[in-house]
Amino acid sequence: MSWQLLIEKRVGRQIDRLPANVHKAALLLLRELEILGPVRGNWPNYGKLTPTRHHCHLKKGRPTYVAVWEVIGNQARLIEVSYVGTHEKAPY
Repeated sequence: MSWQLLIEKRVGRQIDRLPANVHKAALLLLRELEILGPVRGNWPNYGKLTPTRHHCHLKKGRPTYVAVWEVIGNQARLIEVSYVGTHEKAPY
């Protein structure tokens, strides 16, 4: 059973503005979240920020790009992607 993703309008615009290689990585991560769920230990620097909030790096180096998502409905299998962009502006 797959997970449902909620992608904020702002996040959709952030993804569209990413460099091509980071854009592809972000789309791959979103697809993995949808199919496999919120725990993504196969991505670089994956970590839990809180019991329900997670993050990982989409690209290392300078600048580093990250994604942040949160499980908002465990029974409903719902994940909200709240940020995709550079590490400096990440909300954590």
